[in-house]
Amino acid sequence: MGSLSIWHWLIVLMVVLLLFGTGKVSHLMGDFAKGIKAFKKNMAEDDDASMEASAERPSGSIAGPGVKAGAKEKQQSAAHQG
Repeated sequence: MGSLSIWHWLIVLMVVLLLFGTGKVSHLMGDFAKGIKAFKKNMAEDDDASMEASAERPSGSIAGPGVKAGAKEKQQSAAHQG
């Protein structure tokens, strides 16, 4: 009673086919296969393109809470000048 035999799995398969029909199951498996193929394709693409795109963006700094967006740059340029 601990493990399921082949007969149990065959009965489950027959019940699923009776409930959903062969058309829905085949469409479902086709969609599943398309999803796997798309996933594999995206995993196989070069990561260099995404690395180059992220390298082109400026790295900028994030202002702390309560600091206005332009105030930090003004403070840094004043420190460099004087």
